[in-house]
Amino acid sequence: MIQNPLFNSNKLKLGIFGTNGKGGAQTLVPEAYKPTWENAVHTAQFADRAGFEAIVAYARWKGYMRGRPEHASGIVLDPFTFSAGISQVTSYSTVFATSHAPSFHPLAVAKQCATIDIMSKGRFALNVVGGWNKPELEMFGAPLKEHDKRYDHLEEWLKIVKKLWAEVEEFDFEGDFYQVKEGMSMPKPLQQSPSIPIMSAGGSPRGRRFACEHADMCFVMLRSDDLASCKKQIDEYKDYAMTEFGRKVQVWTYAPVVQRETRKAAEDYLRYFAVDKADNESVDAWTAGLREQTQIMSKEELLEFRTRFAAGAGGSILLGTADDIANTLEMYSEAGLDGALLTWVDFADGINRFTGDVLPMLERRNLRRPFDAASRPGA
Repeated sequence: MIQNPLFNSNKLKLGIFGTNGKGGAQTLVPEAYKPTWENAVHTAQFADRAGFEAIVAYARWKGYMRGRPEHASGIVLDPFTFSAGISQVTSYSTVFATSHAPSFHPLAVAKQCATIDIMSKGRFALNVVGGWNKPELEMFGAPLKEHDKRYDHLEEWLKIVKKLWAEVEEFDFEGDFYQVKEGMSMPKPLQQSPSIPIMSAGGSPRGRRFACEHADMCFVMLRSDDLASCKKQIDEYKDYAMTEFGRKVQVWTYAPVVQRETRKAAEDYLRYFAVDKADNESVDAWTAGLREQTQIMSKEELLEFRTRFAAGAGGSILLGTADDIANTLEMYSEAGLDGALLTWVDFADGINRFTGDVLPMLERRNLRRPFDAASRPGA
């Protein structure tokens, strides 16, 4: 029986994000992560040996800086090829690819996903997004649609993908965005009951509705480090999924980690890489795109969260000593959070610090079970 680790008994699940690209930090420091295949394999294997549940690759076809194709924001390994390769050098963690609806036809995506699911022995998941980076989608000849219309498109796209995973007989499909004649896809994914897990980030009302109706993991940006505020935000998401669709969903967030021996040292390093050495041109271009094309935050919130954007694409910063970080993650778990995707400026150094010091604390606090790497399939 296939058991995807995303559904294990750990109260707080963990993953790494963005190692097929630069990660989340928009910084000019020399130690910033670079997406070489060697670096990607090293970080994935480190996370896999530590029992992390997820390794998530994002989709980016063009960077944020117009006329600057060499900018780090556009140097990103293809998420499907990346996930297929990473599945062959790991044996526990779930590997995620990300896909925009306008970038790939659902027939292609269904077969790519099934292939990687077979290669990984049932350890694949798909992160689906409508897209917001206008120049990127225009490059595909797919002009950016009105915000809510993007989710209508994504909904139809995902419906076809799921039918292709499940249906044995050929089928026709007539929709607003796709017409499929005698559609089929073989072989099927290994994961059938349930099927390949879906993740989706929905910050707007329409995005939340899509995620709560169709995703297994709903990805949110926490707006506060206050327990009551976090709990309210998470509860509202889970309650909406149950009330509107009768579905129980996991809620995950994204968090850059800045861990040092003292709180002051961590604060100093954050200031160094996310303020003094921030890639301000990139931050400006990124936030301008978000402000124009999404409903995830107001203009005022975008300005207020500038350091968070430079540190890690707006995620809640896990800052301080190992104990500080464990305390914050425990608070998130108490608020109802199911998982956190982590990033670091320097992934190799960061994962080493985290797994050596923070992870044992999470285990002692019963947020995670100790992981026996030697007992993994294929170990």
